[in-house]
Amino acid sequence: MKRQVLLLFSVLSFYLALGQVSYSIPEEMAKGSLVGNIAQDLHLDVKRLQAGKARIHTGDNTEHFQLNKEKGLLIIKEKIDREALCGQTTPCALDFQIALENPIEIISVTVEVTDINDNAPVFEKEERRFEISESAILGSKFMLEKAIDPDIGLNGLQNYKLTPSDNFILKLHSQSDGGKKVEMILQKPLDREKQERISLLLTAIDGGEPQRSGTMQIFITVLDINDNAPVFTQPVYKAAVPENSIKGTLITKVSASDADKGSNGEVNYVIGNSMRGISKLFQITEEGHVILNGLIDYEKYKKYVIDVEAVDRGGLSDSSKVIVDVGDINDNSPVINIISSSSSIEEDSSSKTVVAVMRVSDPDSDENGKVTCRIDNNRQFTITPTSINLYSLVTDSELDRETASEYDVTVTCSDEGVPSLSSSVTINIQISDVNDNTPAFEKSSYEAFIIENNTPGVSVFKVKATDADWNQNARVSYILEDSSVNGVPVSSYVSVSADSGVIHAVRSFDYEQIKDFQFRIKAQDGGSPPLSSNVTVKILIQDQNDNPPQVLYPVLTGGSVVAEMVPRSADVGYLVTKVVAVDVDSGQNAWLSYKLQKTTDRALFEVGLQNGEIRTIRQVTDKDAVKQRLAVIVEDNGHPSRSATVIVNVAVADSFPEVLSEFTDFTHDKEYNDNLTFYLVLALAVVSFLFITCLVVIISVKIYRWRQSRILYHSSLPVIPYYPPRYSDTLGTGTLPHVYNYEVCRTTDSRKSDCKFGGVGSQNVLIMDPSCTGTMQRIQTEKSILDEPDSPLEQKPPNNDWRFTQGQRPGPSGAAGGPEVAMGTGPWPQPPTEAEQLQALMAAANEVSEATATLGPGTMGLSTRYSPQFTLQHVPDYRQNVYIPGSTATLTSNPQQQQATAQQAAQQALPPPQAAAQVEPPKAAQTPASKKKSTKKEKK
Repeated sequence: MKRQVLLLFSVLSFYLALGQVSYSIPEEMAKGSLVGNIAQDLHLDVKRLQAGKARIHTGDNTEHFQLNKEKGLLIIKEKIDREALCGQTTPCALDFQIALENPIEIISVTVEVTDINDNAPVFEKEERRFEISESAILGSKFMLEKAIDPDIGLNGLQNYKLTPSDNFILKLHSQSDGGKKVEMILQKPLDREKQERISLLLTAIDGGEPQRSGTMQIFITVLDINDNAPVFTQPVYKAAVPENSIKGTLITKVSASDADKGSNGEVNYVIGNSMRGISKLFQITEEGHVILNGLIDYEKYKKYVIDVEAVDRGGLSDSSKVIVDVGDINDNSPVINIISSSSSIEEDSSSKTVVAVMRVSDPDSDENGKVTCRIDNNRQFTITPTSINLYSLVTDSELDRETASEYDVTVTCSDEGVPSLSSSVTINIQISDVNDNTPAFEKSSYEAFIIENNTPGVSVFKVKATDADWNQNARVSYILEDSSVNGVPVSSYVSVSADSGVIHAVRSFDYEQIKDFQFRIKAQDGGSPPLSSNVTVKILIQDQNDNPPQVLYPVLTGGSVVAEMVPRSADVGYLVTKVVAVDVDSGQNAWLSYKLQKTTDRALFEVGLQNGEIRTIRQVTDKDAVKQRLAVIVEDNGHPSRSATVIVNVAVADSFPEVLSEFTDFTHDKEYNDNLTFYLVLALAVVSFLFITCLVVIISVKIYRWRQSRILYHSSLPVIPYYPPRYSDTLGTGTLPHVYNYEVCRTTDSRKSDCKFGGVGSQNVLIMDPSCTGTMQRIQTEKSILDEPDSPLEQKPPNNDWRFTQGQRPGPSGAAGGPEVAMGTGPWPQPPTEAEQLQALMAAANEVSEATATLGPGTMGLSTRYSPQFTLQHVPDYRQNVYIPGSTATLTSNPQQQQATAQQAAQQALPPPQAAAQVEPPKAAQTPASKKKSTKKEKK
């Protein structure tokens, strides 16, 4: 097999790579025979053929070849008959294209089919009969039918042979169309009397290997004499006829004459062609008119050659030729064949991207076959010729799927004939989506309202974002961005549904704690990579009337009664007190109004509706009761409204005794809570147990340390001073009691508690225990004590001599501090160890025991309840340097001063003469800070 390969590559614009390859194969090759290796000849990777979906495209939908994409081989799909495919046309070439995608590539393939000697010469008729006059002169010519051999070249018809050749010989004449005219020449006169019928065999021989031949029988009947043969007026006749002429169109007229007369001079015309159906397309009349008998097509045959024969009655004949030229008319519209096309392209495809490749052809000739293509009303695409008869449909501008998701591109191709013919084809192009649009919210920001005390999980608001993309790229998900509200993650306040964008409250909101907050929600699409946008959402919490008013003043604590004093000389409009209340709600829910709900005397007091001020509305008289009980209701303006009630006790009196005598009649609440009683009894039992335990421990320690008491008494170890309860250092100037309680002792059978009077407070406010049964005489005694100038309520600075030197201050081994310590501004000394604290405790216990033995009756032997005149004056002398925590003062170890101090303490320990008849509780031990004050008092 002879195979020729011609590769021609050309790099074109518009992303279209074209190649050309040619092969040559003989006809009649078996199915599956190899034509050529496309991959090797074009240097293509086999994977490229598979990935590019390589396929063969032919214009007439007849596929003679098949592409093996796995091996890159071009093989024969079906057996090819060159004669059926091309006839006598040489060379016989099959043109087709191989189309590849991604990117689009077009490979033009030309396969030339060469001829083999597979056909023997064939005569159309198996026999031919002649009637020849015996008077036929030597050299008379008898035209024979030519044999037909579809093969071409050497395989075609090459020669004729006539047997036997006694009377006739053959003479061949070459013709312009490549064929041979066969004539039988009479070389020996005929003698009817000797041989009336002659049988000859005409053999047609080709030049192929092996040689093939065909035969036709010739039967000759010898007639009587007819010695003149017809003669044509022209050896060649020429005519022209346009294609698609109607049947019966006159093409030309031929004429032949015969010198004989009579029946021997009558001439008949016949068409001697048997090839290509010429005898079916044309006919000739007895008058010699050549008439069109069928349809002729310029695209099939451009010229016809008709052999015309004139025969007389005697069998003599002459031949002539009629050449018919077929004229072209514009009768064919352009043919558009889509070789390859992309059903969809991405919207971000660059300009000049190839969308489709098409082959446009017009079988007409000259101007009628020139074709131009255009696109109708579409600016996004354009069509460009890339090679002969090939056009590419490419993008001409940027595409946007959101503007147009598909295009119907109509390509119209027109020829230049008159009139012009055109064809059109519509290509549907889908624009595939690219994630090039971010989700867009309907608003730039959102505000939503929710009423406080909402149910957790309730829907608050819904945000919505749309994405102009399609499918997955347009699927929007909502995400709550991380942020904080007052230091708390916003996710603990709200949540957002990823699919619907509905915002839910995670917790119940309280307007009084938070009034509004804002956060950001991100909308993200499902593209790759995803695009997103965000929006700010502000949640405004609306107030509900969920808080009742709160009364700030007056406030009742425990069982005490708060009473406001109104003098009987008060005028109209006298301000008794003011009820102060607040409402933590806002707006009209916080607007408060005050009303008297219940009062002892409605004609005496009124309360301001807006300000809560309680004033008298008339002059106070002696007839008005001392006790006035006012119930004031405070109500807000909410719907429904909430309220609070406060009881205000008003004492209409000019002095405290009058008030006290009236308020002692308050009944004691006799309803006891069982649980409270149980806990009180339990607490009393525990305290008693702890007291007995501590007492046993102290006595045991005292006995154990009895022999060491004196040694500890004279030791130089630092002692932590003992301070009575309810005393503290004040600005480094000594110790004073914070609160003075004056208690009246009652009998043991009384269920009344002691009455306690506050020595500090407003002149118009009394804090009283309803169980008080004391007398005003005792109260006046208490007051006289409080009014003394040297009362313990007054705090005076300590004596300048009451200081320790630096070396006398307690500390580890009497360590001395630096200069700053000496100045009283240094740091605190190191705390005593546990051993030192134990020694100090034992010394204190010893001194307490000795001091107890020296006291007379009526002092430490009394009950634990003390009279109002009791003060802490006696402090045991530990005979050691004492350091006062919280003070920078030091005591100098002056023996004379210590002796004077001891004498004053001994005198103060004795009861005064005027109080000898009364049993009074002992005075508290005097602290060093109060020694100077006591001395002054004794001098007075």
